[in-house]
Amino acid sequence: QVQLVESGGGLVQPGGSLRLSCAASGLTADYYSIGWFRQAPGKEREGVSCISSRDGSTRYADSAKGRFAISRDKAKNTVYLEMNSLKPEDTALYYCATTDGSSWYFGLDVQEYEFWGQGTQVTVSS
Repeated sequence: QVQLVESGGGLVQPGGSLRLSCAASGLTADYYSIGWFRQAPGKEREGVSCISSRDGSTRYADSAKGRFAISRDKAKNTVYLEMNSLKPEDTALYYCATTDGSSWYFGLDVQEYEFWGQGTQVTVSS
């Protein structure tokens, strides 16, 4: 069974940085996409960034470009999201998710992701 566990969330001041971690286990597909998503109160869940297990390709939402960086540690089966220059609008519950690998999908469509972690809260406030 696939399990995803997020960590690293917390309270940070505007302009600050935070690194989120997603520890994955139970993935059996050859290729899949692992992504970070977020959901703020009253808003739809949205994709932030994703990375391909095949070649390490990355993708970012416009709101994250230039500020966030996704990376992976293959040995630890862990994906990270480095968040810099944080803004109050970045406040949300951040989820790690992965596709099941059956379609080799790579992107930020929430509907394409099968497995989800419980989320980690990120609050940006002064």
